[in-house]
Amino acid sequence: MTTPAADLAPQPERPDSLETERLILRDFRLEDTEAVHAYGSDPEVTRYMPWGPNSPEDTAAFMARVLEQQATWPRLDLSLAIELKAEARVVGSIALHLRDIPNTAVEMGYVLRRDLWGQGIVSEAAAAMIDLGFRLGLHRIAATCDVRNTGSYRVMEKLGMRREGCFRQDRRLRGAWRDTYLYAVLAEEWVAGRR
Repeated sequence: MTTPAADLAPQPERPDSLETERLILRDFRLEDTEAVHAYGSDPEVTRYMPWGPNSPEDTAAFMARVLEQQATWPRLDLSLAIELKAEARVVGSIALHLRDIPNTAVEMGYVLRRDLWGQGIVSEAAAAMIDLGFRLGLHRIAATCDVRNTGSYRVMEKLGMRREGCFRQDRRLRGAWRDTYLYAVLAEEWVAGRR
């Protein structure tokens, strides 16, 4: 699964971690498992996600997958732990998933522990990831969310991402069809917005 990403040129340097005012975005470690399970097993956190709430086995499988992916660079999925500096503990995760190699387009996803919602933490982490993605040579970064997930699409709008559409009943989630918003930002838009 990692072979196609190796075809990307030029080969960007792998970041050890990203640091923002309140956060460290870094590779997961095995000792993060308990913290990851705390948010991944929360039914409110996973309410609009296509996964979860996680069982201990689900969390162990996720950890095994991300730890294995860390051995390759570049990789199709760049999943990083969101560590809150004040706690020195993982409180969420953020990822860039390479979906379209020829067009250097990725989809971003994120999740955060519920007691930290509404504090701008995801916006802070996502801005750092978008910066990284465009520094690595990406052209377009997109993200999707359930139309009922107000917090998620407000993050995207705060970042300057544009709502490009609404997919009607595109995903079956826990026995019911959901509608999905699509947001995206282009490299030149991001750079212009940062000036």
